[in-house]
Amino acid sequence: MTLSQTTLDEMREIAGRYPEARSGLLPMLHLVQSTEGRVTPEGIEACAEILDISAAEVSGVATFYTMYKRRPVGDYHVGVCTNTLCAVMGGDQIFERLKDHLDVGNDETTEDGSITLEHVECNAACDYAPVMMVNWEFMDNMTPESAVSLVDDLRSGKEVTSTRGPRLCTWREAERVLAGFPDGRVDEGPGAGPASLVGLQIAQERGWSAPAVKAFGATGTEPTGDGAQAASRTDTSVEAESAAVEAESGSDESAAEKKEAN
Repeated sequence: MTLSQTTLDEMREIAGRYPEARSGLLPMLHLVQSTEGRVTPEGIEACAEILDISAAEVSGVATFYTMYKRRPVGDYHVGVCTNTLCAVMGGDQIFERLKDHLDVGNDETTEDGSITLEHVECNAACDYAPVMMVNWEFMDNMTPESAVSLVDDLRSGKEVTSTRGPRLCTWREAERVLAGFPDGRVDEGPGAGPASLVGLQIAQERGWSAPAVKAFGATGTEPTGDGAQAASRTDTSVEAESAAVEAESGSDESAAEKKEAN
């Protein structure tokens, strides 16, 4: 056995966090990766035993999600977004440049075990395209040159900070965080960049706000005060719009009836 007793105890701790123990399977698999460097057969069996489900069920989850790896991952998982916008903005060139520079293919690891390179789907950061991720932390507005510099810094042991997040840790350390064991870096770095906040800034400058909606409290009672007035205004607007639609529909039906009568 390679899974330590400490790891097995932590897996049981994760399962105990949820009303239904099997809901802990995803973080448990991340914990396996944090110690084994991948999802191992032993890790699958341990998850199955603790959750009282079959190994086939665990394996089905582990092979469905791309964040779970069946081969060892390097110290840094470098993902290059090659989805539409990032590809158009240079993601394809970045990926090809890194393959040549690192002498690896997609989902392969360098000989020194430091970098695993993979092309990934949309990272939901199109306002910073082209985007890369290192151990799931954002590296924004990349170029082939800055990408090469980034992986060289990682391989040399230089401390690197993500664009909108903390200092980069190793892949195994990141997997432990995903398992629900914080590393104390959650407040490092900005949570959002200028490009993501443009819409909010424009709304504030122009005095825009979200439309009021009718809301009920936890007791099911209607809102009072300003909330009731907002809800009333919303109801009035909805009723007026509905009346207009019905009137228009009625006019169309009357016109059709007259035409048929003629």
